[in-house]
Amino acid sequence: MSTHTDFDLFRTSEDHEALREAVRAVSEDKIAPYAAAVDAEARYPQEAHDALVASDFFAPHVPEEYDGVGADALATCIVIEEVARVCASSSLIPAVNKLGSLPVILAGTEELKAKYLTPLAQGRTTFSYGLSEREAGSDTAAMKCRARQDGDEWVLSGQKSWITNAGVSEFYTVLAVTDPDGPRGGNVTAFVVEKSDEGFTFGEKERKLGIKGSPTRELYFDNVRLPADRVIGEVGGGLKLALRTLDHTRVTIGAQAVGIAQGALDQSLTYVKERKQFGKRISDFQGIQFMLADMAMELEAARQLVYVAAAKSERGDKDLTFFGAAAKCYASDVAMKITTDAVQLLGGAGYTSDFPLERMMRDAKITQIYEGTNQVQRIVMARQLLSQAVTSREA
Repeated sequence: MSTHTDFDLFRTSEDHEALREAVRAVSEDKIAPYAAAVDAEARYPQEAHDALVASDFFAPHVPEEYDGVGADALATCIVIEEVARVCASSSLIPAVNKLGSLPVILAGTEELKAKYLTPLAQGRTTFSYGLSEREAGSDTAAMKCRARQDGDEWVLSGQKSWITNAGVSEFYTVLAVTDPDGPRGGNVTAFVVEKSDEGFTFGEKERKLGIKGSPTRELYFDNVRLPADRVIGEVGGGLKLALRTLDHTRVTIGAQAVGIAQGALDQSLTYVKERKQFGKRISDFQGIQFMLADMAMELEAARQLVYVAAAKSERGDKDLTFFGAAAKCYASDVAMKITTDAVQLLGGAGYTSDFPLERMMRDAKITQIYEGTNQVQRIVMARQLLSQAVTSREA
């Protein structure tokens, strides 16, 4: 039996680390200087948008055949992580571009992919995702948005809630019930909706605790007519496609959470090495050192879980559903804890907007909520575990 261990299995590639350096440079130079103003003014981070387009980090997941750079799932997570390290609102640009367009990548026709992925890859539009409704959040199958067939067209009516980058994006993946009398969960279809479609409008911007630079609005559909070629995948297969999409994109929320937490830890380390009390740096106190050690330990555990989930996403492993939920759930819980501890380490300074920690703490909270609350993630994981147990007994 060999005692040799291939440690390269647990190391990111040189290409991934070169990518990290490049994204970090863009983030620190072109995004970080505007992060506080973006938050204070609750405005879209156009500077970040432009910088991400110029550097090909805007929608890095788009395959090369549609004029994209074809970044793998881990590379996309690294982009999101490094941007989130300085500005969570800005990190939602590449994250939601993947979320909105992934159904097209997974199930769209070649014509649909060429039409909608190419302008996304070129940075000419963002791509949003319309699944949730006021009364259909965790219970997605309870959606009321309807699409009825009328000749060669579909007529879309209803609304969607909590839509990230709504109003900015030109393209939207929208889920709607197409067979009201059909089986629950098997009667939903996915469509591409364009901002210019007649009858498609937006609600007012939500006033939020965090990620204030990323506009969140409702979508309204007043008999919006869509040609038949806007259907993504099979009619009636939309909810399965939506959940399959989330298996992949929950990993990116884990990456965002890791980035926020890393930014908070970086700020904390700088501060405690400079701040003095009782005649010494506060970093010399054991209580502070223990807090920092726990923060770094939990952050690294979260990062490794996210990276493993990203590798499983790239391969399409059967256990991605569990690992995607686990990565998102654990990393977001860790981000909330680390940012809270970071504010505590800075004391009164941490509670002021003169330092970015209070913004990071507010931004971290949403990672426990969107793309499925962490309570739902635990349900997802438990179901996977229980189904595996049943399968093992039957075998």
